[in-house]
Amino acid sequence: MTPIGFIGTGTIGSPMAARLIGGGQVLRVYDLQSDATRALEDQGAQRAASGREIAETCAVIFLSLPGPKQIEEVMLGAEGLLAHALPATTIVDLSTNALALNRQLAAAAQARGLHYLDAPVSGGKVGAVAGKLAVMVGGELAAFEAIRPLLACFGENIFYLGAAGAGTLSKLINNQIFLCASVLIQEGFVMGAKAGMDPNTVLEVLKVSSAGSLMARASLVLSRKFDLDVFSLAIAAKDVEVALASGLAVGAHMPLTAAASGVYQQALAAGLGAQDFFATVKVLETAAGVTLPPLRKPPTPSA
Repeated sequence: MTPIGFIGTGTIGSPMAARLIGGGQVLRVYDLQSDATRALEDQGAQRAASGREIAETCAVIFLSLPGPKQIEEVMLGAEGLLAHALPATTIVDLSTNALALNRQLAAAAQARGLHYLDAPVSGGKVGAVAGKLAVMVGGELAAFEAIRPLLACFGENIFYLGAAGAGTLSKLINNQIFLCASVLIQEGFVMGAKAGMDPNTVLEVLKVSSAGSLMARASLVLSRKFDLDVFSLAIAAKDVEVALASGLAVGAHMPLTAAASGVYQQALAAGLGAQDFFATVKVLETAAGVTLPPLRKPPTPSA
């Protein structure tokens, strides 16, 4: 069986790769951090010496990388996939990318006779482990249909959205709404705490009021448990920044996203990047001079 390539085996990439192995696929994996592939090797994956080795030996290659900088390097570098891929290779980018770079890579791949699909995922580590991710795909329909059974190894809801970039834009909209709403929820509860209100009482009121639909995540983003390994603040800050830049590039007005991005950047500057994304509450608390007590309801660690 021809091996499938998988580059980037971090928090989300590793469980997705494991699901492919569980589905009977032979995997050749690569990550800059050798420790990141060890668990997959124990499950039977072969570790490649480089991304170039994967390009030269695999006809289907998945990417799960932190952001546009890493995607560009893996795709366009001198040792990158576009320079060394086998003819007609299909590259499936599961990362959250910038729209402009996504379209550039799709065009460059097509010019070389390759297929590039943007297929970002949503559902976090928990969804990846369970095989219940949402997968949002843009690119050539025929290429999508050919690899759909592979996506089904880790994706429960798989959407084909159209031309190159459609998957990326859908993921950026999702993350923009989710991550900005998280800051908005925190801001409201910090305001209440500053005025002396009990956040648990506020939550009970809001759950049965017009803000109720937003409260499903409140127990997580107000949990004060910043080491649940849901979704790092550094990645979240990158995603909001990329969503903002992509929105402005297509001519959208993004004032709320710009404001939320500022909060994430402040949190990064405060050294909170390695904590979960909802550590943004610390920035709001510091500015208000108040600390929220933890909610009594235990958080649900999913994103």
